[in-house]
This record gives sequence, C-alpha cells and structure tokens, in this order.
Amino acid sequence: MRKLLLLLVTVIGLMSTTMAQELKCEVSVNSNQVEGSDKTVFQSLQTALYEFVNNTKFTDINFRQNERIECSMLVNVKSRENNIMSGEINIALSRPIYKSNYNTPLFNYIDRKFYFEYMDGQPLDFNPNSYNPLTSTIAYYVYLILGLDFDSFSPFGGDPYFAMAESITNNAPQEPNLDNGWNSTGRQNRFALISDINNQSYNQLRQFMYDYHRLGLDVMAEKPDQGREVILQTLSNLQSVYERNSMCYFLQLIIESKRDEIIQVFSQGSQKEKTMACNIMKAIDPSQSTRYDVILQNPGR
Repeated sequence: MRKLLLLLVTVIGLMSTTMAQELKCEVSVNSNQVEGSDKTVFQSLQTALYEFVNNTKFTDINFRQNERIECSMLVNVKSRENNIMSGEINIALSRPIYKSNYNTPLFNYIDRKFYFEYMDGQPLDFNPNSYNPLTSTIAYYVYLILGLDFDSFSPFGGDPYFAMAESITNNAPQEPNLDNGWNSTGRQNRFALISDINNQSYNQLRQFMYDYHRLGLDVMAEKPDQGREVILQTLSNLQSVYERNSMCYFLQLIIESKRDEIIQVFSQGSQKEKTMACNIMKAIDPSQSTRYDVILQNPGR
C-alpha cells in the first residue's frame, strides 16, 4: 500500500512538472514616449500582463512544457492620462519546423489602436461574457495565436479558438466616433481580421495554413523537393482568394508574414518552380513585386 501511495505521489508530481498552460509568451511594456520619470505603473503592467498571459488557462488542454506555444507581445504605450493609456501592441508568433532548428513565422502584427485603462497593482481577470478594453484585447490575441498554431498542425484545428476570438469581438462596443479596433466599419482592425478568418469564403486561407506548414515545411528536412512542391501548390490558394478579394485582410497578413520565407524556399528548386512561384507572388503582392526577382537570380536545376 505504501509503495502504491509513493507511486501515485510520484506520478502526480511528474504531471505537475510536465503539464503546463498553453503559451510561453515574452511580454514587454515600453513607455519611452510617455513623459515623467516614475515608471512604476508600467513595470506593474508588464508583470500583470506576463502573469495573465502565461498563467491563465485559456483552453481545457494540458500542454507539456516543451509543447507550449512560443510568442511575444510588446505593448508600446504612447500616452497616459491618469489611468487611461493608448498605444500599440505588437504580436509575434512562430512555430518550430519538424527535424530542424528553424522556427517559421505564423503571425507578426502591429495593432496601432490599443486603448485601455490600468491602475497600478490592478489584478487582470478575463470574463468571456463581458468586455474589458485591456483583458479582452489580450485574450482576443491569445485565442488568435491558439487558432493559428492549431490550424498549422491540423486542418481547421483552430475553429474553437477563432470562435472565442469572434465572441470577444461581438462583446466589444461599437464606437462610430472612435476607431477602437473593434468597429465593423473598419477594414484593417480586429473585427475585420477575425471576420475574414471565420468567413467560409476564405477557407482556402485556413487550408493554406495547414498544407504549407504540415505538408510543406515539416517534410523539407527529409524531402525538400516534395515539400517545395506542396508549398508551390498552396500558393494557388492565396492566388484564388486574391482574385476574389484582393483586400482580404487575413490574406494581406499571411503574405506579409511569409514573403521572405517564400523567397528563401524557392531560392532552390527547378527553374519551372521558381518561375511559377515568382509569377504567383508578383501577382498577389504587386507592391513588393521586385523583391521576388531574387528567386530567379539563382539558377534552377
């Protein structure tokens, strides 16, 4: 009996050390643009945000320590009046590639419409059924991070997390006289982004996230030609959405996050692959078309 109890204690202890919350997020608060020498409230904000993002359970899934999703949040506070602050938040998300030391960018975004209230020492709590300018915005991006990461490992695996992000958006106030990032009239804000992600007309973008990463990049360590071929095929998904709506915000953010990587991937391969990839990317990313000429500078097979 004693041995059984010791075994149970050992198992529980191992579980407590190996199971963890979902995110491993680096959180920073920059207040250089705010006048005044007392930075205590911003240090407090950084600590509170770090604990909120890294210690709150946002799903019912137990992650192992080595499975936690690596990301970062940089809050750049530009102004403060009493407890009211405004600024930007930069969200960056990456994902490891199978059998490599390389992390691929999934999302790199600067939200320039971040308005919130924070009092020194204030605990941060999130209620999915109510709106708080600070915690609702942070939780929105947490669920976006979860959705994008899960989509890259299984087809449409991010559905429940994108649904949560949309629910947060629906609880946010519509303020016609203030573009607070949630208004349905905007085309480049939180509302527009989650609307595009959950719009079934753009499901090819969700499929792209899986095919490009799981069937493309993840096989390139062992079968680079096969992986590159799949990635070339996935670019047609981007082109198809672009031809239907070149202003799709989700598409624009995918292109921005993947532009340099696509150029790198097709720096190798056959001349036919290089030409096809270059033509597609120039068509869907016309403002940056000259950057894709690098693909053709290296001779193909």
